[in-house]
Amino acid sequence: MNSNDENVKKRKTLQEEKKLKKERSKILKKEDNFEDDMILPGMEDDFEEILPETEDDVFEDLLPGLVDEIEEDEDLLPGLEDEDEFEEVEEVEEYDDIDEIEEDEDLLPGLEEEDEFEEIEEVEEYDDVDEIEEDEDLLPGLEDEDEFEEIEEVEEYDDTDEIEEVENFENSEETIEEEYNSQEENEDEFEEIEEVEEIDQLDEEDITGESEMKFADDYEDESEDENEDDDYEDENEDDESSIYPDELIDIELECIYIGMLFNNPKAMSRFYLLYDDCRFSDNELTNLYKIVLFRDGEAYAPAIAKNKYQLPRENPNTYDLKLKVRKIAAASNYDLETIYVKLKKLFILKKNYLTAATNAIQEKILEIQHYELYADMTVEEVESALEQITVTTGLTQGRLNEDTTNFLLAGDNELSNGISIPFNILSTVFKGLRRGETMCYAMPSNSGKSRFTINLAAYISFIHKEKVLIISNEMAEDKMKLCMITTILNNPEIQQLHGQNVCVTEGELLELKFRPDKGKRVKCDEKGYILRKDGETQEDYIDRLKKNSSVFNQTLKVTDWVNTQMNNSIFFIHITEHTNDDLKKIIMNYYYKEGIHYMFYDTLKADTANIGNSDEVKKTATILSNLAQKFRIFIASSMQLIESNTLPVNLTVNEMSASKTVKEVLDTLCLIKQISRASLHKYEYADTDQFDKCSNIDVPKDTDVRFYACVVDKNRAGAKPTVLFRLNLAYNRWEELGHLRLKQTEIDED
Repeated sequence: MNSNDENVKKRKTLQEEKKLKKERSKILKKEDNFEDDMILPGMEDDFEEILPETEDDVFEDLLPGLVDEIEEDEDLLPGLEDEDEFEEVEEVEEYDDIDEIEEDEDLLPGLEEEDEFEEIEEVEEYDDVDEIEEDEDLLPGLEDEDEFEEIEEVEEYDDTDEIEEVENFENSEETIEEEYNSQEENEDEFEEIEEVEEIDQLDEEDITGESEMKFADDYEDESEDENEDDDYEDENEDDESSIYPDELIDIELECIYIGMLFNNPKAMSRFYLLYDDCRFSDNELTNLYKIVLFRDGEAYAPAIAKNKYQLPRENPNTYDLKLKVRKIAAASNYDLETIYVKLKKLFILKKNYLTAATNAIQEKILEIQHYELYADMTVEEVESALEQITVTTGLTQGRLNEDTTNFLLAGDNELSNGISIPFNILSTVFKGLRRGETMCYAMPSNSGKSRFTINLAAYISFIHKEKVLIISNEMAEDKMKLCMITTILNNPEIQQLHGQNVCVTEGELLELKFRPDKGKRVKCDEKGYILRKDGETQEDYIDRLKKNSSVFNQTLKVTDWVNTQMNNSIFFIHITEHTNDDLKKIIMNYYYKEGIHYMFYDTLKADTANIGNSDEVKKTATILSNLAQKFRIFIASSMQLIESNTLPVNLTVNEMSASKTVKEVLDTLCLIKQISRASLHKYEYADTDQFDKCSNIDVPKDTDVRFYACVVDKNRAGAKPTVLFRLNLAYNRWEELGHLRLKQTEIDED
């Protein structure tokens, strides 16, 4: 039995060896075919088309891996001759067959021999097909040349893999017995090899995917660059449509206009919209208008109508929208000219609404549509209305018959709220100095115009706590400052503020001449002033004045007090050569920078380039009047009277040396002239203009005391009296004595 079993086993072994030899021969044939023809499966015809006349050596250059593979196969068994090597290979093949049988039995347990062999063939076929599909998938979308280069790289990788497999096969021959005993380790190793191959395959797919993504990104970037201008235009159109108020949007009117152009393209020759005036409420309507302009009505539209426009764009909704606007236009018997005028007026309002500087102007623009006769206005009249809005925006506007009761009962309007001045009669008839008005006082040369200016400015600054600006083209800053100190020291009302009851003349201040207190032993001059020693410095002299004169110390207290009054400062600018534009800029600068509402201009005259031109004086006065009204500031100016024999109480505008028409733009005008000491006895004054109780003018011995007649030649607020001023030139103290007139006896004699 044992022998029979052994014989049976031998027969089976021989049969299996025969089958294995057949199988081995088939495998070798397949390998030969694979080496020669199947390196690029399915690509034989492609090679003939791509390289129709390729020689063998060229093909070897293109596929260097094949030659190397053959050479490497020859070197696998170095040191053997051809015949010995062939015999050795046959022996190895026999051992390999036996090993393969055993490994196949272990790897595919439970299969019969024939089934197992068929399964191996199917696996090999599937592997070949998978290799072809993977190669095709690795190079999607590539052209022939790129595909061919990629194939070469794949072939090189495949050749390398085959070499590695052959080397592994040799190693397996040398260690056949060890592999037989450690079958489980080989199976694990086989699984690891499969995992590595899968990882390599995934890496190749990732690289291919990244290249495809990069290609797609490049294409998207190019398309974005091409559409960049169109997208920018769409954004601008969307932005414009969102910033128009509802009052300026009329989609129906815009559709009617575009539909009528589609129905009658010849109308583009007349009823077109320039690019700067085109303000459709929707970007689709703008695109439709451009379609009419460049396609339907291109032959009729003039070149100027197409200037600056870009070509239209169409989308799936464009045609339907075109039909809709044509249907809207055909729904009624519209007149194209009337529609065009309405639309153009609307677009002009839109354009100016966007460029308006303030919200107030925008509101005024919206009001134009509500004008009672807006429908009758032409395009030019709408443009004129817009210009008028711009000009009159800074001016006060309203209805006179509105809110009259509250105006009357409030008692808090600007007509009665002007600030007072140190002259009771003038302050009453002027209703005070009111912001928004201009005042002028004219005097002969060297009569005290600048002193009168300082007197009013100091009163406004220190009594009413208001900032004041003095613009002078005559007296310099040091002279004006000395006059101001003199006024502050000696003005009775201002003395109540600083608390020092002193009387110091301008000359005493200039020369620092002060009398010593009683009981002080100090050398004095013939007039009783402390005498300055020879070679005495200014500092030493001041120290002696402080020790010996209380009046001097009081004066210093007043000047120290003035230094603290910064919130109601008197600002000063001395200008010589200037223009009206310079004057305007100065006023506006101090108005905005310091918030000054009371200003004085000493003296009002023509600018440097127009000296002697009387009409230019009126022009300057007009500029000052406009500034006063626009910014609600009070501006007073001094002017010069001519030297004449006219009595002071009989002064008229004809006595003005400059333009006599300047009176037209002023709110108040005072003509002031000194009464000579010799004729003072001819005048009398009273507390009222009825002259019930009159007084004579006392002629003082002090020559610094002067008397002036002030004739109010113009007063928009009311009466125009003639008043008497007394001026103490040394103290710059101006006093209003009362109403002035010539005595009746003097009138009768005349």
